[in-house]
This record gives sequence, structure tokens and C-alpha cells, in this order.
Amino acid sequence: MTLVDPAGATSPAASPDPIDRLEALFGDAGAADNPVGREAVLAADADGSMLAAGEDLLDAFGLNAHFVPEALGGRFAGPEELIGVMRAVYRRDPALGLGYGAGSFMAAVNVWTSGSAEQQSWLAGHLLSGGRVACGYHELAHGNDFARAELTALPGPDGQLLVNGRKEVVANLARAGAVVLFARTDAAAGSRSHSQLLLETARLAPDTMTRLPRFATVGMRGVPLGGIEFTDCPVPADAVVGTPGHGLETAQRSFQLTRIALPGMTLGLLDTALRTALRGALGRRLYAGTAADLSLSRTVLAEAFADLLLADAFVTVAARAAHTAPGQSTVYASAVKLLVPALVMGAVSRLSELLGSQFYLRAAEQPLFQKLQRDVLPSAFGHASRVSCQAALLPQLPLTARRTWSAEDGPALPPTTFRPGEPLPPLDFGALKVTAGGRDPLSRSLLQGAERPTGRGEDAELAARAAQYAAEIRALSAEAARLTPDQLGPAAPPHAFDLTTRWAGALAAAACLGLWWERPGDGQGPGAEPAWVLAALHRLGVHTGRHHDPLPEPLSEFLYAELLRRHDAGLTFDHARRPTGA
Repeated sequence: MTLVDPAGATSPAASPDPIDRLEALFGDAGAADNPVGREAVLAADADGSMLAAGEDLLDAFGLNAHFVPEALGGRFAGPEELIGVMRAVYRRDPALGLGYGAGSFMAAVNVWTSGSAEQQSWLAGHLLSGGRVACGYHELAHGNDFARAELTALPGPDGQLLVNGRKEVVANLARAGAVVLFARTDAAAGSRSHSQLLLETARLAPDTMTRLPRFATVGMRGVPLGGIEFTDCPVPADAVVGTPGHGLETAQRSFQLTRIALPGMTLGLLDTALRTALRGALGRRLYAGTAADLSLSRTVLAEAFADLLLADAFVTVAARAAHTAPGQSTVYASAVKLLVPALVMGAVSRLSELLGSQFYLRAAEQPLFQKLQRDVLPSAFGHASRVSCQAALLPQLPLTARRTWSAEDGPALPPTTFRPGEPLPPLDFGALKVTAGGRDPLSRSLLQGAERPTGRGEDAELAARAAQYAAEIRALSAEAARLTPDQLGPAAPPHAFDLTTRWAGALAAAACLGLWWERPGDGQGPGAEPAWVLAALHRLGVHTGRHHDPLPEPLSEFLYAELLRRHDAGLTFDHARRPTGA
């Protein structure tokens, strides 16, 4: 993270980069006449409606193309750029991000992963023509326990399937031209009893469906979250996505992209929350100065900044590992979803303390921050709760301990994984696996990096941190080896689930250290100063329960100074440091 020269910031208007172009289209959020500015965002939230001008803007930008693979005529090459594009949307309005785009991506990736050539071609055309697709997973009675889903699609007359049951709390269901529906297709018990269906909603018999009213929510007020009830609704048998009965496997493979992408998008919300809190602290008079003059205020701001950098580092490496180690992406996606949303929610909650008793007022910065604090809540669960991610990691611990952590050597991630901006191998949807087979090259990168000699003076403290996390992996290996089969399922004791949190923490540390070790040799660009890594690892220790110490003052003051520079230069607070009008 190099210090920013405000005079060096350039306008994104003429940039061919899609993220910069999108930021330019959004314009200055503070301009009162901006139809997608803060006042318009807050007005739409108060009405409980989507930001119409924002949807028009994203139509003109062609956002849907970023959900369609390049091979099918779109612009999706992998999660990294998609995260960057969607993060710009979430910076402006999280409800616009979820309601316009994220839901379509969550649904479509199932078809890209397992659908037939005909299904993929049809859905690509639907999205590229501006259509929406809804993701019909949820049933309120079962939440994220998809294996217990009750909606059925069983054989009926004329070789068709008859759909019966309900889906609830589905984004865009009432206005989507297509829906990916998770349904029981076999009455027998077992893991091969569910499938996913790709349905064109205009072709469904209207007298077999009942639309359910929007479900009231605290946050994301403008997102149309509806439901539907089917009664003997006939659908073609070839609507099944992939092999019949393999719906759960398809979902688990698609989650490896969405569990990385959605938390990465939500960092745009934290960016705006941090910017809003900073503006509030700078403008709030307190004790003959401003709230920002207080050491505690600067520490809170710096710690939220460090949290954002930590989360961005983990998301970036996980997104790039989907290209370089797709067979292990199941572990990294679950670890990101386990750690990052809780980190973001905690940072936003603590930032609210800076507003003090004024937090409850509807004036100045408070209304926008109040909206952001409401909107961040769904990010903690979405289509996968914290516990469901722990349950996905827990059974993989013992085999990983044997094959990776206890082994003398093994493959690490390729260095390009830690070099944002460098070309990556094409994303291979077919290489995404349900389990990682005990291989964890990200941990291996940390173990190998911790053994390298310290080449420069400023590396000494980071080398000590690397040694600590290498020791943590060895301790995890020993403890995982002692787990019994009855401690690897949903009924496992708390200490077993705690091991998955520690594993996620070690992986996040490996991501931060890997970015540092593979930083540009010219000393330029994001990541060139060791302070961000030390601060991120310090905050990681807090989030994983290793300690509860505040950020040391030298790191706090360094980060606060950098925060001010970026604020004044109009740059984002993540590692990319892009121009933004948010």
C-alpha cells in the first residue's frame, strides 16, 4: 500500500476499464441532482423500491454481460473482475447490487457449471438481452438445509414433471424471465433425491402458480423478495440442469464461486460505510475539535480500514485460486464465506459508534450509514450461513491434516495467484470439485514461505508472524487427527467447529503473506508497505480470538493517514485504490 498523491489521481471517464467506466457513469454521489446519488438512493430506500435510475444505468452499461462466460458471448472470465465490477455497484447502493445483479449470477452459475449446451446458450441469450434469472433455493422451513427441501418435481403425465410446493424469500422472482429451481425429484431419501431445474417463467401455466407477497425485511428494503407456490405445475423433463438427482452437487460446486464473489462484492458496502463514518468524524465538533481528532476515533477508523484490507486480500487470493487450484476452491470459498461477512458486519457496527448519540438522527451522514448498517445484515447468511460453511469444512479437516499439513512437501499455489493483474489460466467450471481431496496448496504456500530466509530488515516482524501461523497449522494438524467420525457432522461439538474457524484464519493469513511475498519488485503499487500486512494480521488475531488488543499506535496512525489521503483523492479503500465518486 503506497501513499497516495492526490494530484496523481485520474478521472475514470476515459478509461477502457469496465470498473472505471461504471464509476464514471455513477458520478459524484454527493451531487444533489445526480439521479443515482446519495439522496436518490435514500429516497428509494424510504419507498422500499429499487433505484430505478440505477437499474437504467446498469442496463446501459450492460452489467448482465459480466454474468455470462466469454465462451457464450459475455464478459465473465472469472470471479476477480466480476467482484470488482459488482463492488462498484455495492459502493453506490447494496440493494441495487443484490437486486439487479447478484441474484442473477447466483442462479446462472449453476447452469454454467452443469447445464447442457442448449440450456447454457438459452440462458446466455436471455441475460445478454437484459433478462433476469432468479435463484429458487430457499424454503423458510429449512433455510440453508437444502437436502430437506420439500418442493417436488416428480414425474407426471406425458413425460413431464409436476412441480408442487413453495419457495420463499427469492430475489426478483416476480420479475424474472427465468428461474433456477431446487426441487426434490425423487421421493426416496438420500443425497441423490434433488435436482435443479431451469424454467422459463413465461411458459409456466399461470393457473398452477400463486405469487406470494413480498416478505418484509429490515435491510435491503428495495430488493423484491418474493415467493411462489406451485400446484401440479407441468414442466418439461429436459428442464433438469445436469444429471437428475445431482442438484446438491451442482449447488456445492456453484457455491465455490458465489461464496467468494458475494462477500467480495459486499466489501463495496464497507468501503462506503468507512467513507461515510470518516466524513461524519471529520465534520462532527467535539471537545473544541472534531471527533476525528480523538485517538480512539482514529483507531476505530484505522481498524475498519485494516479489516477491509484483510478481507480484500483473502477474497482476491481465493478468487484467483479458482483458476490456479479449482479442485481446492471448495475449501477457500467456504473459508471466505465463514470469515469475511462476519468481519464486515463487525466493522460496520463498530463504525456506528463514531456517530455517538447522533446515530439516531435523520440528518447529515446518519441516514446513509443507517441504511448501510441495515443492508449489511443479510450478507452474514445469504445463501450460506456461517454454520453451513463450517459444516462444509469440518469433514475435510482430518484428510487435509494427513495429506497436506503432515506431509514433508507438496504443491503450493502458483506465484501468479498472489499477483493481482497478472493473466490467469481460463476458469474451468468442470474442475470445481465437491471436496478438496485433502489438498490445501494455500496452506502449503504459507508453510514454505515461513521457511524462507529473511532478506530485508522490514521482513523480520512479518517473518515472525508467518512462523506463528505455520505453527498454528501444525497445531491444527495434530488436533484434526484426533477428531473421531462422530465429530465430523452437523452434531459435532463446539470445539470441532472452532477448528474450522482457526483453519479459515490461517488461510486468510496465508493470503495476506502471499500477497506480500509476491509484491511487485519495484516497490510501487498496493502492498508495497509492510504496515498493511502487520495491521491485517493483527486484526485477524482479534477476529479469530487469538487476542483482543487494539491496533498498535504506529500502525493505527499510518493507516489513518493513508485513509485520509485516499478520501481526499477520491480513491477506494481496497487494494485496487480506484477513483470513485461514492
